[in-house]
Amino acid sequence: MPSPRTRGTALRHRLAELRGPDVPAKALDARALAALAANPGCRRRAILDGAGVNKAALASALGAPSVFGQSQFALTRGNAFEARVKADGGAELLRLVHERLDRAGEPPVGARVPDLTATGPEGRTARTALALREATEARGEWTLLDHPMLALDVAGSPAFLEPDAVVVHPDGSWTVVEIKSFPMLDGSADPAKVGAAARQAAVYVLALEQVAARLGALPQGPASQGAPASRVRHRVLLVCPKDFSNLPTASAVDVRKQRAVTARQLARLTRIEDIADALPAGTCFSPELPAADLTAAVESVPATYAPECLSACELAFHCRARSRASGAVTSLGRSVRAELGGLTTVEDVLSAARGETGDPDDPAVAALRRAARLRAEALGQEAVVPCR
Repeated sequence: MPSPRTRGTALRHRLAELRGPDVPAKALDARALAALAANPGCRRRAILDGAGVNKAALASALGAPSVFGQSQFALTRGNAFEARVKADGGAELLRLVHERLDRAGEPPVGARVPDLTATGPEGRTARTALALREATEARGEWTLLDHPMLALDVAGSPAFLEPDAVVVHPDGSWTVVEIKSFPMLDGSADPAKVGAAARQAAVYVLALEQVAARLGALPQGPASQGAPASRVRHRVLLVCPKDFSNLPTASAVDVRKQRAVTARQLARLTRIEDIADALPAGTCFSPELPAADLTAAVESVPATYAPECLSACELAFHCRARSRASGAVTSLGRSVRAELGGLTTVEDVLSAARGETGDPDDPAVAALRRAARLRAEALGQEAVVPCR
């Protein structure tokens, strides 16, 4: 049996083949992981993200370009705001952490800001882990980790993540900091944007928990539940511009629910090597391929499309078109799909509603026929649906 190292090397070579020759991998970020966890049954997204395929370029090559991405103005504004928040050694950021999350702790008067530079993501991950250990052991001091690098195991493959900041409190606990450029108006922000930020921060919390477990900073076992020792805090700090200014303000966001959901969904993901092994030999997702070959490669991996994908995946327009063309009821939404039981296509649904097919004792079929009768009565038409 090959060793884990040999299997890992073979998998990396296989994923590189799927991307195409000399195509660099697109790193997974927390936003992509949060979206992936929201649809764990989609094998297509799992293998494309695992292989580091640029889904935006792939969607354009398929003729269904995505509308994702920020404008250059928004990126510039966001970078400028983040620089302001972290200026002077993160003095304002640490003040906000103390004010919103740790009033019982010592007020921050200066802080350690370790250098996290290293070669490659693996090197940066190791350097971050070392800095976290040193900061945790240096009780009584505040430490700010600016853009640390974390690794999270996703379906058997490591994903490297880079939160805006992680703060180590004087008691040795760790807090994730998310800096966003959308405003907080009168102390509150757009709930949809806050929810997206919370799901993204939950991914960082999961990654930090893995680091803490490896370092032994988190006691293991049932007796450790709620232990006051070094831990990853489940309340993160969301920093945004105040009203219409460029002044920072912050809010503490509890991400326990998002963390639990994300952990459960990531655990359900099919292992990437299993999906790769099931693909036809020579499968490649390079956008440079002819359109017909590229379409065939993408369609060789089953997708689980739902309308929610439109706000989370670059391939959503392509998958929606395919779902509609096949008449799949998933294009109507997960809740509708769940109500229809074994009826998987729109034609099956209409046929059952007309009384042409389907078991009349099936609750879904009975409900469809009743709805068809009510519709006919409302329109003054003769019902063609059997009474049973």
